[in-house]
Amino acid sequence: MELATIRTAEGTRAAVRSGDQWLPLGAPHLSALLTDAAWRTTAQAALAGTAPHAVAPVAVDDAELVLPLPAPRKVICCGLNYADHILEMGRDLPEHPTLFAKFADTLTGPTDELAVPAAAQGALDWEAELAVVVGAELRNAGEEEARQGIAGYTLANDISVRDWQNRTLQWFQGKAWDATNPLGPVLVTADALDPEAGVEITCEVNGIRRQTGNTKTLVFSAPALVAYISQFTVLRPGDVILTGTPGGVGMGMKPPRYLADGDTVVVEAQGLGRLANTIRFTD
Repeated sequence: MELATIRTAEGTRAAVRSGDQWLPLGAPHLSALLTDAAWRTTAQAALAGTAPHAVAPVAVDDAELVLPLPAPRKVICCGLNYADHILEMGRDLPEHPTLFAKFADTLTGPTDELAVPAAAQGALDWEAELAVVVGAELRNAGEEEARQGIAGYTLANDISVRDWQNRTLQWFQGKAWDATNPLGPVLVTADALDPEAGVEITCEVNGIRRQTGNTKTLVFSAPALVAYISQFTVLRPGDVILTGTPGGVGMGMKPPRYLADGDTVVVEAQGLGRLANTIRFTD
């Protein structure tokens, strides 16, 4: 299934795609939908035509897709998870995942402009990523339980402020700027997409390809990450886990190349759609 949060005249709605239409569901967004243990049954009933629609179906071409998960309790990110990116950063392959956290208000929509304040404009970098969306409460999960507890996958762009990131050994201050992490545009359920079989993710800046990676080369797979994280913090439906970025980031170029005012960054993956965000420097 393909799920999204769409904006209608009545506000935002979680919705499931059926052909050339989005069928709105009862929840205001996917964060709310996933907290209902019956979310999958609800979506399947809508697809089968056995559930009433409070809001009329919306044509795909007329739908505005917004931030799909505006209220995760946790956003946890894995750095250095593609071998090529690890090597370009001058590091050894890790024994354990390198993790850091973001706040929910770092997230923004799949086509939103990114308003970047003056303090963050010096070394702004792109990072195309696959994001895992949790679909069940998980604590001390084994890898198979974690696999079953994944609701699905979406795209992310972990825009990073490198000069702030490199001020200390802790990355948090370079990764948690407000509304700088595009997410979306859709959530594809885990039964319809398998990252371990390989999903190619690309990033273009102003039409120039900068990153190409395949999820089958992840050092730590999505289920492995979910299981590992669940050992120290409970994961709940709607939580988001970013799985890392492939090689080709601006900081790894010689000389380094960073984003400028007016640049457009596009992250794409077959089956998951695209993020297209323009950088706007503010005072």
